[in-house]
Amino acid sequence: MSRKLLDLWVGFFVAIGFTAVLFLALRVGNLSSANFAETYQLTAKFDNIGGLKVRGPVKSAGVVVGRVSDIRFDPQAYEALVTVTIDSRYQFPKDTFASILTAGLLGEQYIGLDAGGDEKMLKPGDVFAKTQSAVVLEKLISQFMFNKASETPDSK
Repeated sequence: MSRKLLDLWVGFFVAIGFTAVLFLALRVGNLSSANFAETYQLTAKFDNIGGLKVRGPVKSAGVVVGRVSDIRFDPQAYEALVTVTIDSRYQFPKDTFASILTAGLLGEQYIGLDAGGDEKMLKPGDVFAKTQSAVVLEKLISQFMFNKASETPDSK
């Protein structure tokens, strides 16, 4: 095998390896699902977002219909303002319920949308009327422990 042919094969395999590493990096970073279709933005207000992150999925009936595009803090209302970008193929009624859920016991957090029955649809820039904050596992455990500690044994 000539030196030039060997160099060509090495270059070919290096290019394949680089492409594979790039693909894995995009998958891990949740960027491989970049969608260039038309979208619209909605806002949700939560008391606690837990571990929700930008680029987190927005799901309805288990189907990814959008992504979290921005998370801000409202200093007047002391709430988290979460902006989501929804694919324009999906329209939701005005009374859609947005809640922060966890995939599995300790999985990533995402926003779940439960469609309501209103005939009017949400328009770009609208705010979800009903939301449910994230369930924080540490908070639940501390409440359980506090309740157990405050119980007094029955004296009979």
